Amino acid sequence: MRNVLISGASIGGPALAYWLTRHGFQVTVVEKAPALRPGGQAVDFKGETHLTVLRRTGILDDVRRLQTGGTDQEIVDANGRKLALLPGAFTAGDLEIKRGDLARILYERSAPHCEYVFGDSITSLTETPGGVQVTFERTAPRTYDLVVGADGIHSNVRRLAFGPESDYVRHLGYYYALADVEEDFGPMPQMYNEPGRMVATGGPKAPAFFVFASGPLTYDRYDGEQQKAVLARAYQGMGWQTARIIEAVRRSDSVYLDSISQVRIDRYTQGRVALLGDAGYGNTLGGFGSGLALVGAYVLAGELAAAGGDHRAAFAEYERLFKQYARIARNGNAGPFLAPPTAARIRMRNWMFRSSLFMGLMTKMGDKYASDITLKSY
Repeated sequence: MRNVLISGASIGGPALAYWLTRHGFQVTVVEKAPALRPGGQAVDFKGETHLTVLRRTGILDDVRRLQTGGTDQEIVDANGRKLALLPGAFTAGDLEIKRGDLARILYERSAPHCEYVFGDSITSLTETPGGVQVTFERTAPRTYDLVVGADGIHSNVRRLAFGPESDYVRHLGYYYALADVEEDFGPMPQMYNEPGRMVATGGPKAPAFFVFASGPLTYDRYDGEQQKAVLARAYQGMGWQTARIIEAVRRSDSVYLDSISQVRIDRYTQGRVALLGDAGYGNTLGGFGSGLALVGAYVLAGELAAAGGDHRAAFAEYERLFKQYARIARNGNAGPFLAPPTAARIRMRNWMFRSSLFMGLMTKMGDKYASDITLKSY
């Protein structure tokens, strides 16, 4: 079992490629996007487990060199008056870095030792006694010993191997959007709320960041203009600087809109196929996605190496170790926290941000969940 196909070149895919090649596997990574996606929201790592895996992967110094650092963010009213402060230390964990920078670091570590295929996607998976026959949109069909879906919460591999997305992805009643905008909205990152809606500028996620309550929406996730139209409708009539921010988004070349959703699946493996990261245990804006993907890549590759390529034994141990660790992804919904549904809930949320005791407890809980696994030395 030495020939592995990985779908997805964001965080989990390149991390897994790095570890598998170190253990002697032959790896191909296929990515739908035409190239690595630059920029993107900030991701963070917290606790000793995350830092240990970064260190063992050999990228801790690189991440520290490119870390964005926690930036405090003011919560303001419609007139711009400060109501509370969201501390940067709370949102950034121990280390914060832009997703695109982390993906590039992992790609550069893994690319010399494996094959990357950009601008292509898997169209079918057929398992046989000797492997998995894979067809692609552009590349000729090939057979692999194993296939790993590290392709996000809307995983194509999960759909092909496990079943339709509707069986496993639960919409949590909110959407979020990230946009790169050129306008300057002031030196201090700020957040503004009205019931069921939040807009922020200059914060850790993106130059413009939105969260709003909504049932399931129909739009093309790959069509930026459709996403802008959805966002404009959702924020029509909102106070503060919102109209100006939406106009800046209309001129942006980089807008990403998606649901706040949670993956609910009782297994991460099926035959010769495994799920890694958000594909198996995603919880949008949950604060643990990149850490789970990085640790999952380390564990999955290590178990395959320890089992001598016996995927049944390796997958069983990966499931055993990760079901407990990834349980944090089965809890919580960032939507009501970032965009509370009522004015009273907004006031209560702001009060919590002003409580040093509450902030301290939240930080300790995050570190506890992030470190709740015993790492093996494979």
